[in-house]
Amino acid sequence: MKKDRDYRILFNGIEVPIQLISGKYVIPINFDNAATTPPLKKVDTFIYDNLLLYSSIGRGGQKSAYCTEAYELSRQEILNFFNLTEQDGYTTIYVKNTTEGLNFLANILCGHKMDKVLATRMEHHANDLPWRMAAHTLYIDVDYEGKLNLQHIKEKLERGQGTIKYVTVTAASNVTGYINPIHDIARLAHQYGAMIIVDAAQLVAHRRIDMKGTGKDDAIDFLVFSGHKMYAPFGSGVVIGLKEIFDKKSPYLVGGGTVTAVFDDDVYWKNTPQKNEAGTPNFLGAMSIVAAMIVLSEIGFDEISSHEERLKQRLLSGLARIPQIICYGDSKDSNRLGVVSFNIRDIHYERMAQLLADIRGVAVRSGCFCAQPYVARLLGISNEERYRYMLNKDLKLPGMLRASLGLYNTEEEVDEFLNTIEHIIKYAKVKDKYIY
Repeated sequence: MKKDRDYRILFNGIEVPIQLISGKYVIPINFDNAATTPPLKKVDTFIYDNLLLYSSIGRGGQKSAYCTEAYELSRQEILNFFNLTEQDGYTTIYVKNTTEGLNFLANILCGHKMDKVLATRMEHHANDLPWRMAAHTLYIDVDYEGKLNLQHIKEKLERGQGTIKYVTVTAASNVTGYINPIHDIARLAHQYGAMIIVDAAQLVAHRRIDMKGTGKDDAIDFLVFSGHKMYAPFGSGVVIGLKEIFDKKSPYLVGGGTVTAVFDDDVYWKNTPQKNEAGTPNFLGAMSIVAAMIVLSEIGFDEISSHEERLKQRLLSGLARIPQIICYGDSKDSNRLGVVSFNIRDIHYERMAQLLADIRGVAVRSGCFCAQPYVARLLGISNEERYRYMLNKDLKLPGMLRASLGLYNTEEEVDEFLNTIEHIIKYAKVKDKYIY
């Protein structure tokens, strides 16, 4: 059997002990990577090196000239990561995170509230709510396992008869880890005169994304992601999109840095992407993303996916052996990231998450993961039931636990996690209190 490389040595902070409720100190286990990830050492080093030369972007002396040049070059580095160049017609726009990026796109692209956008019931709220606010949003539902059906997307586009302007979809679910066929969806969208927007927040650190596709009309038009999902947690995200489209649109945020000239009664905007980045840019955040991309590219996504697949299979197999566990989604689906959502019979998910943290320092997510319509479908809970839970404060809200794996996680951590779950199940329910 192939021996995994020790990826933990590439990261900062993951070996810092934390104190348990018992007073004991342990190395924590972070299985909440779908929410945010720790920094790579190379990212921290790159940030420090650039911090010594930090200055404003645009003008202000030699340090400013260095930062401006590095900041502008970083745009091309990001395009390269997705197999693009400026000659392909794309540009890079920096934002704070995926949520801001999707709000940016919804407000830039949708000129009228009756513009039709096709979304799915699998989406994170960040790729749902902005479109509800800016456009007339239609939805593709999921099946009982939480999967999308390409035929349903095609039928919806056919019924739209060319009136649907955009299709927006997550590249991978933050609840089930399903990886969606974004290039097949892009081809369908283009066939019916629509453009595609991809929320790549969950996929970007785990699989290679080639925005060009196969060259058979399946390129991705717009893609959004966050640095903090890919081991660069320094407050920066990216929108990649077609420059020609942005050039035709007014900016979303306006202010310093976006204009060529301002008169008493007239404004002349800069070209894309500068007109879309109001205020002082997050130079260090941009540098962190580039540094993380360098490391991920050096490791290679074949290695990354192979390592994470072994962890995922070990986790799923272990959970399947615990009778009290209820897993959601298709555990046999190979086209799935290391994101596993589950519940434990007779132990509320919030209490279980707290016990995992208190007893062994395991961090998992609990709740609905900012994807309430999707989680409700997986739980089989109707809207009527959800209203009842919402209105009755004595009822505990339905939800799940989520374990999400990263590059630095190990098989030993998976085993420790499973052992801790079994320990809690065995001893937790004595007059609804845990025996330490």
